[in-house]
Amino acid sequence: MAKLLLDLRHVPGDEADDVRVFLDAAGIGYYETRPNRWGITAGGIWIADDGEHPRARELMDAYQATRRERARAEYAAARSEGRLPGLGAQFRDDPLRVVGILAAIAFVAGLAALPYFLLR
Repeated sequence: MAKLLLDLRHVPGDEADDVRVFLDAAGIGYYETRPNRWGITAGGIWIADDGEHPRARELMDAYQATRRERARAEYAAARSEGRLPGLGAQFRDDPLRVVGILAAIAFVAGLAALPYFLLR
């Protein structure tokens, strides 16, 4: 019976391609299910043979560890170079959106605190 290796919901295309490449390189048989028309399932990459699943899982864990480290290094580099937008930059780019989000946060916090003040 097949086992799911990777649910493709919210998975970037390059990551799915990398998974296909390392499965092919390791000689692990797999197949893919595509997302359905209504968005209920997102598709996935399945390992065809149960006996290959532990080895595929080890390869997947190693791949995700290297991808995580690469992403963290890219984030740290962008942060140190000042390429990440902070709250000030977002406010300059779209002040109405930032004010709207802050107002929504204050509204929800007020609704959450309302019972406390009414029951006091």
